[in-house]
Amino acid sequence: MFFEQLINGLTLGSTYSLIALGYTMVYGILELINFAHSEIYMVGAFVGLAMVTVYKLPFAVALVAGMLGSCLLGIIIEKAAYKPLRKANRIAPLISAIGVSIFLQNAALMIAGPQARSFPSGLNIRTLSVGSVHISTLQLLILVISIVLMVGLQFLIQNTKLGQAMRATAQDKEVAQLMGIKIDSIITFTFAIGSALGGAAGVLVGVYFDSVDPTMGFFPGLKGFVAAVLGGIGNIPGAMLGGLILGLVEMIGAVYMSRYKDAIAFAVLIIILLVKPTGLLGRNVQEKV
Repeated sequence: MFFEQLINGLTLGSTYSLIALGYTMVYGILELINFAHSEIYMVGAFVGLAMVTVYKLPFAVALVAGMLGSCLLGIIIEKAAYKPLRKANRIAPLISAIGVSIFLQNAALMIAGPQARSFPSGLNIRTLSVGSVHISTLQLLILVISIVLMVGLQFLIQNTKLGQAMRATAQDKEVAQLMGIKIDSIITFTFAIGSALGGAAGVLVGVYFDSVDPTMGFFPGLKGFVAAVLGGIGNIPGAMLGGLILGLVEMIGAVYMSRYKDAIAFAVLIIILLVKPTGLLGRNVQEKV
């Protein structure tokens, strides 16, 4: 039982990590909490669902389409709702983010209706047994895809000129601009990458729980934000670690108190922040994006 819950926790936690990366990347660049990220995640799931059910495309294409749909939506939101407010006080973009979140959720309710829809992946899902431990091939697939995306992002940030530009922008936008970095392009690219990761999480969670609905972004989005704070918001490895820890705590806690698994996860967050307010990998001066 314990090892199965461990696998369940890692699977769920890896999706939290993907969502948390979207929050932490945007915060690292703009010091903005993008509350619309929950709905970007939801839209990614719906785009993936449409690819599978309407156009009868395979899961891999649906995953890529979900990422591209969320990527495009993230860019539109950045251009329409955040860019005009960059020089405003910090509360203005925060209110704008909440407004965009509510608008997208209600738009999805109006277009798709409130009912949950099944997400047929079309995958040949089998259960592998190692002794008394049972693991589905779907869980392994979700873990592999999440790890590949996270490793790819880390490589992009640490080993490419674009990643250097993103880190320089996160450290000091004015100096980065003086060095010839196109700040607007870097910010747009950051939103695009973070949103694409959120879209991937939406498709993976939709397939994992076989359910997609317009309000599906609320709790996963909230937990993704918690994971980002837990790891140290603005810190990319911290977001990955925070998501995995949150998933593990939630699943292992569910063994003993299934009704309170959400409360356990948030209680752990509160305890860690009381001990280390900057998060597990956060520092007073963080290395952002």
